[in-house]
Formats: sequence, C-alpha cells, structure tokens
Amino acid sequence: MKLLSSEEIVTVMERFKARNPNPKSELVWSSPFTLLVAVVLSAQATDRSVNLATPALFAAADSPEKMLALGEDGLIPYIQSIGLYKSKARHVIGLCKKLLADFGGEVPHDRDALMSLPGVGRKTANVVLNVVWGEHTMPVDTHLLRICPKIGLAEGDTPEKVERSLLARIPDVYLEHAHHWLILHGRYVCTARKPKCGECCLADICKRNET
Repeated sequence: MKLLSSEEIVTVMERFKARNPNPKSELVWSSPFTLLVAVVLSAQATDRSVNLATPALFAAADSPEKMLALGEDGLIPYIQSIGLYKSKARHVIGLCKKLLADFGGEVPHDRDALMSLPGVGRKTANVVLNVVWGEHTMPVDTHLLRICPKIGLAEGDTPEKVERSLLARIPDVYLEHAHHWLILHGRYVCTARKPKCGECCLADICKRNET
C-alpha cells in the first residue's frame, strides 16, 4: 500500500477539521480519575456500553478512596453489563490502591507513571494525556490500526509502529485532535464490515481506492 504525501496528509487533516473543528472523547467523564476509569472499562467494549454504566458508578464513587470503599464485590454490580467486568473490577481497584499509595490519590501526568497502574497500557495512557492535558499523543486502538495503513496515513502492523508512523507524519499542529478524528472516522465511516466509501470525505485520495 502506498503512503499519502505530506501535502495529502495536510488535506486529510483539513477536511476532518472542517467537519469537526473541536472533537471530543465520546466517553463521559468529569475528572482525570473518572476518565482513567472509563478508559480502562472501555477496553474491548464500546464507549456506549461504558457510558450506560458509569453515571451510577461515578455518582457512588468518583475518587480512588470511594472506589476502594466499594471494593471489587461492590464495583461489579455497576459494571457487569460491560465485557470482561471481573478483570476490569480487579484492575480498577488495583489502580486505585496504587494511586493512593504512590501518587497521593492523583492521576499522574506522565506516561510511564500511568502505565505502572494496573490495567493501563500505552493506549490508555496516551488517551488520558491527550484528553485531560491536550498532549500531542496518538492512542492507537483497533480502528486506527485498521484504517491508517489502509488510507495511507501510516505504515506498520502493530499499534506502536502505527503510533510512531502517525506521530512522524502528521504535522504537530493537528496532533491535539488527530486521534479523535481518526477514531470517529473508523467508527462511523470507514467501518470494518461495510466501509461507507460513498460518504467518505477522503475517497478521492485514499490509497485503498488506487488501482
């Protein structure tokens, strides 16, 4: 698959920007802690399923102290509608313990520190850094891993390779919002089963459409 030129990448970003100048995470959150928990819960699940569960959860426990007071057994009823809820409950309680023990109960503003928390991998850490603090990170989920090489935006067959390629090729001025644009594009337009090429704003330059 060919790669888009630097000029074409700017065109892609400008088209996304024109349609959605200030994209936001679709997860509902009110603090760094509630976002962190929501992202951990969203692994291998939809944002919609998480958003259905978290209002009641965060009304009861919106801090590490309150979440620990629930414990795994108290947390599970709130999240059992979400996939892998038992392991996620264990991760959430574990990360709360570590936040209190090592970080004074605050979500750390550092990738390595975030990744030291149970259930937090590189993608989750990148989401928190970008959404909370506006850092120019590139969280690569299944959507980005699938669509970015196909479009010609990046090369690579692993999340970290695609992340490095995107960070190297997308101009910095677009990086605050780029991963949101790409996630939304993969979620609603460039879908896995039936991509909506007829509705796609990139159809004329997408490398998948070259013969």
